[in-house]
Amino acid sequence: MTTAPAHLTATHPPCRSCQAPVSRTVVDLGMSPLCETFLLPEELNRMEPFYPLHVRVCDRCHLVQLEEYVSGEEIFGGEYAYFSSYSDSWVAHAKRYADDRIAAMGLGPGSLVVEVASNDGYLLQHFAAAGIPVLGIEPAENVAEAARARGVPTENAFFGRGTAERLRAEGHRPDLMAANNVLAHVPDISDFVAGFAVLLADRGIVTFEFPHLMRLIEGVQYDTIYHEHFSYLSLLAVRTVLAAHGLQVVDVEELPTHGGSLRVHAGHEGVHAPTPRVADMLERELAAGYDTPAPYERFAATVEASKRALLRYLIDARERGLHVAAYGAPGKGNTLLNYCGIRTDLVDYAVDRNPYKHGRFTPGTHIPIHPPERLAETRPDVILILPWNLRDEIAAQLAYTAEWGARLIVPVPVVQEVTRP
Repeated sequence: MTTAPAHLTATHPPCRSCQAPVSRTVVDLGMSPLCETFLLPEELNRMEPFYPLHVRVCDRCHLVQLEEYVSGEEIFGGEYAYFSSYSDSWVAHAKRYADDRIAAMGLGPGSLVVEVASNDGYLLQHFAAAGIPVLGIEPAENVAEAARARGVPTENAFFGRGTAERLRAEGHRPDLMAANNVLAHVPDISDFVAGFAVLLADRGIVTFEFPHLMRLIEGVQYDTIYHEHFSYLSLLAVRTVLAAHGLQVVDVEELPTHGGSLRVHAGHEGVHAPTPRVADMLERELAAGYDTPAPYERFAATVEASKRALLRYLIDARERGLHVAAYGAPGKGNTLLNYCGIRTDLVDYAVDRNPYKHGRFTPGTHIPIHPPERLAETRPDVILILPWNLRDEIAAQLAYTAEWGARLIVPVPVVQEVTRP
């Protein structure tokens, strides 16, 4: 009697893109809490919900995905701890995008720019400052309110076909739509993409920015896996999702943000001619085997090696009597801390620029979070930069720590020291 391979014996959910059963494991990071649920002191002794971080890939459409253990409404509705404007480099990135799109598309007072998951207005403020009408759509009420305070009109809503039909009926037909680091965050990716097809003007352009799956795999960026990220995206998979709703990829840019991202430009089918960069990127993904099991089957072993290297470093530092603090308390940091089992026995505390997190504790690992001034007060020997994608910006901010000889380190792809500029 022939038995099926282990990865085919369990019941698996349908692919959120093509509905085929998803069975092949990419990596299993065990159980972890929601990465943005920072705890107040009175919550430390309460039970915390933990959910699997078991990532699989669809063998039919090649979408890498995490099962929906928690709804998007539970994660992103109500209060949310992430504010884009606390990253200077991200705001500068947004301004470059706005300047480029205004020039390339000839946007002006008669145009409309809509951003989906517009956060605190970090992007749309640049279009508004140029006299271009804007509208943000943001599901987290506290973040949407911050955008309104910045002068950016913002609807507190989840985006999908229903929201798009309502906005279209109200007369909105944007020339440009932006969706930065949100395509990976939606459990119903099909309904989400359908909304762009409904709302976008006939000759309009929508741009999606997302961390590139190729960079995640090759850079061992396992800490970017968390429950808020339902999908891990290649151009191969994104092209298929868009095409199902009559949207065509017309350009693609490679960006350094978030450890390596793509910015995909799309429009209604047949309206805009694709640039050669689209075919080039698809060829590179195919040449690297992202339509086959090979790159996924190697990933888990490299993740385990990265974890062991970080733990060896931190354990050695502790045994030598060194003190370690973490800089930043991002979502990716909480995946890393929980997967590696790093608590206050190895990291004394974390600091973060976001005042929302001050006085709170990291989920699962209960590391206290302080304002950045704590570093100068305690002078740790080692500073672990958890938002490693901002390593250069943060290293510049931490230039003053050289006066007491603090070492700056990042955890992936393997632990390494960072040179200050």
